[in-house]
Amino acid sequence: MSMFKKILKNIEGYLFISPWIIGFFVFTLGPMVASLFYSFTKWNVFTTPEWIGFQNYRDIFKDPLFYKSLRNSFYFTILAVPSQITVALILAVLLNQKIKGQQIYRTIYYLPTVVSGASVALLWMMLLNPTTGLINRILSWFGISGPAWLLDPKWVIPALVLMSIWGVGGAMVIFLAALQGVPKELYESAEIDGAGPFKRFIYITLPMISPVIFFNFVMAVIGSLKVFSPAYFMFGSQGGPQNSALFYVLYLYVNAFVDFKMGYASALAWILFIIILLITLLIFKSSPLWVYYETELKK
Repeated sequence: MSMFKKILKNIEGYLFISPWIIGFFVFTLGPMVASLFYSFTKWNVFTTPEWIGFQNYRDIFKDPLFYKSLRNSFYFTILAVPSQITVALILAVLLNQKIKGQQIYRTIYYLPTVVSGASVALLWMMLLNPTTGLINRILSWFGISGPAWLLDPKWVIPALVLMSIWGVGGAMVIFLAALQGVPKELYESAEIDGAGPFKRFIYITLPMISPVIFFNFVMAVIGSLKVFSPAYFMFGSQGGPQNSALFYVLYLYVNAFVDFKMGYASALAWILFIIILLITLLIFKSSPLWVYYETELKK
């Protein structure tokens, strides 16, 4: 191939990937660099940014709402992630069975994932209504007096966790694909050796799909720390009763687009970025202890 044709082929390749490159620089890297700059400034959008160094970061660590929003986000993450992973895995195992109407069940359980956040919030506000909601009505059938859910600061986060479990369809589909990739020979050998369904699940299924559990776990942790829409659609920018639903990203939004403290909000965004980065690195560091990779065994 002549030099001219090689150059032409390279240009052709760059032209094909140029939409992604332009999008990355304009919508991802550019805003990130800009927010890093603004985090060192005092800026209300309408005036010229004023350079103030690390003042925003110093103010953040004196801000009680920063700690409150961080605590709310961690509390939600600690409750929501194990619940979401467990429910998604159980659903995937059930939907992996050969039953009549399997495709219909899979579609039904996946559907909530594609419903818009506002619609889901509205639906759950009705379900969690303390007097007319379906959840408290079901609890009353068993003689349990349901809590005030979204009106009681103690029950706001558990209510939002319950709501988040409803949207585990995405993780469920990934688990389902992983379950179908487990070799049937392993189950047959274990069955011949007398292993029951529970032992086969613990000693074959879980290790074989552990890389997928790891992936879903990381994504769930990141998603939970960035939770925003349920609290915003249910409580607006007020953060719920006694700020019990003031998640970190909601507090960031309030500073940026309600109070127009863009510099302060940018500093909050970078602190969240560092927190998520550290937690993700910690999870990756722990993965050799509980994630099984077949390729590593072959080495």
